[in-house]
Amino acid sequence: MNKMLSRLRKMVSPKRSSRTGPTFRFSRPLIIFQSDDWGRVGVRDREGWDELRAGGLNLGEKPYDYYSLETSDDVQALCAVLKKHRDSAGRHPCFGMNFITANVDFQRSLEATGEIRLRPLTDGLPEPWERPGLKEAYQEGIRDRVIFPCLHGLTHFCAAAIARELETQGERRQLLRALWAAGTPYIHWRMPWIGYEYWDPSQAHDRRFLSLTEQRAGIQRAAEIFRALFSVAPVSACAPGYRANHDTKVAWFEAGVRVVQGGAGKQQAPSLDNNGMLLTSRNVEMEPATAACSLDEVVKQANDSLARGVPAIVSVHSINFHSTIRDFRRPTLELLDAFLAAMEKRWPDLLYVHDGELWQIVERGALERDGEKIKIEVTSAK
Repeated sequence: MNKMLSRLRKMVSPKRSSRTGPTFRFSRPLIIFQSDDWGRVGVRDREGWDELRAGGLNLGEKPYDYYSLETSDDVQALCAVLKKHRDSAGRHPCFGMNFITANVDFQRSLEATGEIRLRPLTDGLPEPWERPGLKEAYQEGIRDRVIFPCLHGLTHFCAAAIARELETQGERRQLLRALWAAGTPYIHWRMPWIGYEYWDPSQAHDRRFLSLTEQRAGIQRAAEIFRALFSVAPVSACAPGYRANHDTKVAWFEAGVRVVQGGAGKQQAPSLDNNGMLLTSRNVEMEPATAACSLDEVVKQANDSLARGVPAIVSVHSINFHSTIRDFRRPTLELLDAFLAAMEKRWPDLLYVHDGELWQIVERGALERDGEKIKIEVTSAK
């Protein structure tokens, strides 16, 4: 399989788009979960919600007004559902959790002049946030092999876009400072001008992505924090807002990333880019917190992909498991439980894998763990 992979890498010309490389089909039905925004704080629970409402912000208009941060109970409840289920090899489903590795340090940022100060997750959450046992819940899920940590970024927003507004005396600066005073970094739908980490929407169309130097610095810092948190380098990454370009992938590759996560709605099979990175696209949307989501539709999306030999890659953001302001967790877990049961019944040779294992399957033609080797035929096409 390694020889085949080497040949496939040579087939991809650097002049081509990253989506024109060889694509892969698999002889076994594979289900993968990719989940964004873990570790990223939002509205500071009911106390922060009330404070912002008292300040005149009309919260409750859209689902992300209720975005807060997962609790240890939220993570443990998710893991409990995952541990109820097993695939044909006796393995549990595994959530690829994409972590934002730093949050705005609110007090220090308010005291600074035109600067954003960050607090890495290794140092805990910024005051006045509290999440007892959250780090331990992550670690327990990793040990139980139902959580696979992946890299989302250092921040979710574009720091350059926010820094520019902090230098003014305008309404945007006032909004930022009001949110920070309440322990909330931003609410993206209300202020899309903050962009995404590697993408500044206020720039000309061909200059919106940050330079390679800027992206490399942020990704290297995020990867350092990630390694300190999880004692491993990130293997898989998803850009905030799915805004990534060639420079992003170069910097990811340097940090150890080998799997790139793309957004939902695309139906491409996994493929290689010109660096030999594995590109994946989410093809199943399980987002009940933000959109109507029926079991029948989610099952259909997954079955359609699996029938073509393409992994069912499920998109489900962390907001779906939040419970402190609005209980999104309960209905999501009910849907997830029913989905997993339906998949196990429909596909008796099903395998639950995470992104790192998908990369391993493409490289080796097998899934290996604890001395066990499951052969999986991988076919490719240009």
